[in-house]
Amino acid sequence: MAEKFTKEQIFDELKKILVEELEINDGDIVPEANLFEDLDLDSIDAVDIAVRMQKFTDKKLSPAEFKKIRTVNDVVEAVYGLLG
Repeated sequence: MAEKFTKEQIFDELKKILVEELEINDGDIVPEANLFEDLDLDSIDAVDIAVRMQKFTDKKLSPAEFKKIRTVNDVVEAVYGLLG
């Protein structure tokens, strides 16, 4: 059974991944930031984020959900929805 995380905890973990692993500036990571346009990530980075969030939550995003993700908040909402 996966632990129930708050949206804030999910955001904090995502931010940690983006800063520590992908070297994104902490100040650029806001909920409305577009992963690809604002944070300059590519599809490989997005897959890496998905894998790391899966390890954090013990839940896997479906390919359909994964394709919808565009912003930092989309990641938070998608992961939070898995835990519901």
